[in-house]
Amino acid sequence: MTRPVLAAVDASVRSRAAAHWAAQEAARRGAPLRLLHAWPYLGRKVNDLVKMDELETGAQTMMGDIAQELAAAYPGVAVSSELVPDSAIDGLTAAAEQGQLLVIGTRGLGGFRGLLVGSVSLGVAGRSKTPVVLVREGGPAAVSAEPEVTVGFDAMEPSDAVMEFAFEEAQLRGARVRVVHGWELPPTYGYAGWIPVESERQELGALAVGMVADAVAPWREKYPRTLVLEDVRTGGGAAALVEASAQSDLVVVGRRTRTLNIGPKLGSVAHAVIHHAQAPVAVVPHD
Repeated sequence: MTRPVLAAVDASVRSRAAAHWAAQEAARRGAPLRLLHAWPYLGRKVNDLVKMDELETGAQTMMGDIAQELAAAYPGVAVSSELVPDSAIDGLTAAAEQGQLLVIGTRGLGGFRGLLVGSVSLGVAGRSKTPVVLVREGGPAAVSAEPEVTVGFDAMEPSDAVMEFAFEEAQLRGARVRVVHGWELPPTYGYAGWIPVESERQELGALAVGMVADAVAPWREKYPRTLVLEDVRTGGGAAALVEASAQSDLVVVGRRTRTLNIGPKLGSVAHAVIHHAQAPVAVVPHD
């Protein structure tokens, strides 16, 4: 049985944008779509003044309206819905394990002046064992003339899970893959105000290009029909990915699944890209 694509929904505009993105993704994957609405008070009695059955009926009606809208727009996709009686972060994180990926809407305008991402989106993306796609308010990014999936690549610690997700997405879309690696001069190069000569900068840049080429070679071989662009830039990974997102249909970043004392969290690059990218962002957990 094919696992569903999941979409978190509520009554917001950003939620509907995410639901439509998820429906398109389900159509590409030949998978069903399941709508999720999480709220901790579903099925519980709070007090005599609050009629929980009416609130639950309202939630069901809201989900039914969205499901009907999606079924009409994407007739080949089987749409179902599920109420999750738990807090948004805990409920959606747990429910995500049932699906191929979870899609959540975010609000904001993109760019470095700020995509304001809510705590629920960040919380789920930082904890989910399943890939989470964050779609910004206003709908999916406009499809470029040549479809492109951008993936953040760490040449020092490459992740097969992140690359696999990016290449599979590109194959589903008939898109090319842009492998972005941002590098910076070692901190010691600025010690005591010393600045390396241009020849050393070029040597370090060539080294970064070579490392990326060697690491990407097996993926070129595995996906011979997919055009791969190796994009090595100075200035760090986050800035490079945000800049590249302007011409991308999807940006893919990784998140390590190891936990810290304060619990799972997003790395600095993933956090920055989620906040500032101009395209939907897929956060892929990996070891």
